[in-house]
Amino acid sequence: MAGNASHFKIRWGMAIDLDKCTGCGACVVSCQVENNNAPSMDGDDKLRTVNWLKVYRLENGKTFPDADVAYLPRPCMQCGNPSCVPVCPVVATDKNEEGGIVSQVYPRCIGCRYCMAACPYHSRVFNWFDPVWPKGMEKTLTPFTSTRPRGVVEKCHFCHHRWNMAKEKARKDGLDPMSLPEDAYIPACAEVCPTGALVFGDLNNHDHQVYKLAHSPYARRLLERLGGDPQVYYVSRREWVWKQLDNYLPGEDPAHGTKAKGGAHG
Repeated sequence: MAGNASHFKIRWGMAIDLDKCTGCGACVVSCQVENNNAPSMDGDDKLRTVNWLKVYRLENGKTFPDADVAYLPRPCMQCGNPSCVPVCPVVATDKNEEGGIVSQVYPRCIGCRYCMAACPYHSRVFNWFDPVWPKGMEKTLTPFTSTRPRGVVEKCHFCHHRWNMAKEKARKDGLDPMSLPEDAYIPACAEVCPTGALVFGDLNNHDHQVYKLAHSPYARRLLERLGGDPQVYYVSRREWVWKQLDNYLPGEDPAHGTKAKGGAHG
């Protein structure tokens, strides 16, 4: 199920095991803290919250005792063919960053939100308010990530500053910064996951666990039929989860996106 390797020597990606995810939200909190996302001005207004990573609850629609649920963490997919890039009029977002990460240059962003309209994953958020932290919380800000003003679009970038620090450490140690050990660079969300559901690494490196998971027969990608070539893979052994990942219609084969012979899968 893995996509074709692009021209990037390194292609950072993530494999998320939905059978391991408990929906605890630790990844969401760590993302907010690591990237200096200010507390929401109005937590009830979900349309104006600034969360780069969200966890969705999936249900199979059946009643007890056949009812089943799964939790789906959704970061930016870091698409190989991102729909957000060509619509940006000021080149505030691009796919040229080595590692295959879709970048977001905040000083360039004019807040037109074309990228938000183009993204099928709703992984971009608009900053409606200037960031304000309750007294004392400003001491918790990480010095490696800038705070963003209101009026710009924000997104997950796999904690890109951590990769920069890993490369700097490699150069200091006399190592090749483009050939890092598997655990040298890990985003905050994957680092804190208590069940190990989030696995991060180089999708082009056959020795990395994320490569093996991406090529598992149980790996799927969210809305894969749209052709975005996401660099985030979801792993599950439950067929009803596969169907929801790509909005399969009754009678379609979730393995190939074609009409199944003999009717719909149960």
